Amino acid sequence: MAGVTSGIQARQNVSQTSEGTTDAEVMLRVKAGDDSAFAYLVQKYRRPMVSFMYRMAHNAAAAEDLAQEVFLRVYRSRESYEPSAKFSTWLYRIATNLAVNYVRDTRHERPENMVSVDEPDQETGLTMDVRDTSLTAEEVILRRERMAAIRQRVQALPERQRLAVLMHKYQQMDYRQIAQVLKLSESATKSLLFRAYETLRVQLKEFV
Repeated sequence: MAGVTSGIQARQNVSQTSEGTTDAEVMLRVKAGDDSAFAYLVQKYRRPMVSFMYRMAHNAAAAEDLAQEVFLRVYRSRESYEPSAKFSTWLYRIATNLAVNYVRDTRHERPENMVSVDEPDQETGLTMDVRDTSLTAEEVILRRERMAAIRQRVQALPERQRLAVLMHKYQQMDYRQIAQVLKLSESATKSLLFRAYETLRVQLKEFV
C-alpha cells in the first residue's frame, strides 16, 4: 500500500509541477533541485525522444539507451542551464549531437537503410504485422512498400537534411526551433527542408 501511495503522490507532484509553467521554467526548478520537475520533463519527452532516436539509430534497444543518455545529460547539465531558448530546442540540440555521433560511430556496424517491420505507421498507429481488416491484402502490401521506401529515402538523405526532416515531419518542430537546434538561419533551414522534400518527392513519386 505504501508503494502505491508514494507512486500516486509522485504523479500528483509531477502534475502540479506543470501547471501554468513553461518547460523552461520547469527546468529552472530542476536546476534548483526539484526532482519532481525532472520527472515531469522525462515523462513528457520520453516517447518523442525514443521515437526520434529510433529514426536515427534504427535499433529499438539503442534508441532507448540514447534517449536515457539524453536525459542523463540534461540532469548533469542542470546547474549550468540558462533559458536562452525553448527547453525543447535545448533538449533536441543535445539529442541531435548524441544521435549524429552514434550514427557516425556505428556506420560500418549496421546494414544501410535498415527497416523494422515493428515500427508503427505514423498515419494509423498500427504496426506492419497487425492486420487492418479495412484493407485488402494488396493495399497492405502497398502500404508496407510505401513505408519502407519512405524510411529508406529519408535515411539516405544528407545528414543535416535528414535531421531537419525528422524534426519537422515527425517531431512537429517549427522552422525556428529546427534552425536553433542545427545552428542555422531560418531561411537556410527552409532551404534545407525544401531540398530534402524535393529529393523525397522525386524519389517517391511512384508511391504518391
